[in-house]
Amino acid sequence: MTNDLDFESLKQRAVASLFGHLEGMCVGTVAVDRTARIAWMDDKYKALLALTEDPAGKPVEEVIPASQLRRAVETGQPSMIDIMEFGDRSFVVSRLPLKDAGGAVIGALGFVLFERAEQLRPLVTKYQRVQEELTRTQQELAQERRAKYSFSQFLGVSNAVREIKRLGRRAAQLDSTVLLLGETGTGKELLAQAIHSASPRAGRPFVGVNVAAIPENLLEAEFFGVAPGAYTGADRRLREGKFQLANGGTLFLDEIGDMPLPLQAKLLRVLQEREIEPLGSNKVVRVDVRIVAATSRDLEALVRDKQFRADLYYRLNVVPITLPPLRDRTEDIEGLADRILEQLSLQQGGAPRELTDGALAVLRGHGWPGNVRELTNTLERVTALTDAPVLTEEHLRRVLPAAPSQAAPPAAMAEAFNGRPLSEVLHAAERTAIASALEQTGGVKARAAKLLGISRASLYERMMSLGIGAGA
Repeated sequence: MTNDLDFESLKQRAVASLFGHLEGMCVGTVAVDRTARIAWMDDKYKALLALTEDPAGKPVEEVIPASQLRRAVETGQPSMIDIMEFGDRSFVVSRLPLKDAGGAVIGALGFVLFERAEQLRPLVTKYQRVQEELTRTQQELAQERRAKYSFSQFLGVSNAVREIKRLGRRAAQLDSTVLLLGETGTGKELLAQAIHSASPRAGRPFVGVNVAAIPENLLEAEFFGVAPGAYTGADRRLREGKFQLANGGTLFLDEIGDMPLPLQAKLLRVLQEREIEPLGSNKVVRVDVRIVAATSRDLEALVRDKQFRADLYYRLNVVPITLPPLRDRTEDIEGLADRILEQLSLQQGGAPRELTDGALAVLRGHGWPGNVRELTNTLERVTALTDAPVLTEEHLRRVLPAAPSQAAPPAAMAEAFNGRPLSEVLHAAERTAIASALEQTGGVKARAAKLLGISRASLYERMMSLGIGAGA
């Protein structure tokens, strides 16, 4: 009981102290009763209004024509800061309803915080500055979410590249889902951005997400967002997912073949219904998003192996575009290498390096399992290791994998070579090795991949690249 009395006493002291401090800081204070008649006005307010007699008992509007204290009494709602006109002056005021122990409104308090609205200028200026910084940050973020590439940056003179650009421009004018197929490093994201840049959605966000790079337990939140307080530790504000961030624009789903089956079902529903449900929410949110998906895996094989939903595959495979590996378009290597060296010169300073005919021959003869990404890495490594303005065959051989032994080839290899380009010989050898492994394992791809010393995903990629059917 003693503690309860102490707490009540402390509360009363706190209220009295708070009112005392607030009344002392203000330039005028007035109290009205439940009928909005003035019950009390301090001397500072009387002086501010140049009153010569006590206004107690008068309706507040009779003394302060623009007062809104009656509204505070009627609604029971406070007005923490407002500007009130009084003649040719402007007061910065605050209004608080007064309530009894049962919660009924019995009056209201009015405080004049400043006698001139100009005194708020520093606060308003600071608020405006914060708002300007927020707007600038939002604009910068929106700019970051714009596509950075166009079709002009998808370099190449080969027939394959011309066909890719033709299909890409055609897809840009449609609003259908696009599926980009090809090995890693072939430029799938660049093409996705180019399609977005040439589409009617170009002015809206381009949001990319690598499905394989996000832990499985976070994928749903990453895609669909999280409702306030959805779980312990969750933000009290809505956390938007990638679909909401891309609303009105394009969502690029890279490595879609690595998406877990449970999430595939939810993605299919989004594509069909055009609505999402944030994690922990019971409300659906409408979204308008164009999907461009990409994968380096054989989705048809994944569907046959029950690792990818057939209905989602058909929903994604509306406008398929296959990007060939670099080794199948060696005529593009010179142009790509020149552009890469130009970009490196801008980053590192100095004039762009040049390539000798011998260096170009080395580049064209390499298999490029990492495609354009590997070519970029190779040229960056070469320029980091030498200051020579002209890059030679010797410079490139230092950083590329060692060439096969130069010993005389067996008769079978000599016959297989028969004057053909190295890339064709390598393809033939690889095709033969894969076909042999599949034959030895009865077509069981997991065992064939183990026999070849590669991953199952790599086996699918190589089979797709080499045109080997699933039944091979």
